[in-house]
Amino acid sequence: MIRSSLKRSLRGVYIVIGLVLATSLAAKLFESIEPLPGFRLGALYDYLKDMSLLIVTVAAAYLTYIFQKRSSFLDALREEWQDIIATKSALIAYCDKASPGADDYLSAFLRLSETIDNMRIVYSNVGETDELIGLYPFSPLHDMRRALQSIEPSAASAPGLAERRLVKEAVLQCFYAVREAFLDELDLEAPSTPILPVGGRRRKRTGSTESARRWQDRQVESLARMPGGRADIGQLLIRLRQQEAEGEQERAKARGA
Repeated sequence: MIRSSLKRSLRGVYIVIGLVLATSLAAKLFESIEPLPGFRLGALYDYLKDMSLLIVTVAAAYLTYIFQKRSSFLDALREEWQDIIATKSALIAYCDKASPGADDYLSAFLRLSETIDNMRIVYSNVGETDELIGLYPFSPLHDMRRALQSIEPSAASAPGLAERRLVKEAVLQCFYAVREAFLDELDLEAPSTPILPVGGRRRKRTGSTESARRWQDRQVESLARMPGGRADIGQLLIRLRQQEAEGEQERAKARGA
């Protein structure tokens, strides 16, 4: 279920619930009025009150259904996007090879073909009807296919480096176009704690609290009193840890200098 369909469904649920609540309130306020002979609005209020549990249950079940449908769609969308990324990488790798052969071309082409066909489990064609095929929703993928077919190796000749570089740039352009539109459906947001400067590094320094070090010492002492184990292995691991710690200290000093 795409975002616009989800919003339409939610809007419909809100409208229905709003109408039921408004009708119930009006019936309660004017319960003594008889719009029809022998029928008071109070009876309508009593009916809606008795049916309130059923109305809430149906609304909750429908909301659960549409959100589950939305979740399944997003899972399929993420899977297809990962497939598109892998396909783009395969095409770039083919174009960057020094001398790609027929098997390399066939592998890249089949990967792209699968990606194009897998789109059918995520989106239908735009303008598709019972009589019309419609338009493929992300045509740059077919542009990738046509660009790749233009450098198909044959027994007579093989595409040159310049041709493959041009196709590589075409593949990247198509990929960026697909990415801009394809990811819009995922409702992505900026991270709350981004790292924006160039050369970002961790802000915490090496070390731990005093209580953690005392805890570690107690476990070391307890482990030393336990029977079993090989002393040479323990000594080896302790020595390696000390060497690692000394190396980290030296690197920290070098960074500070």
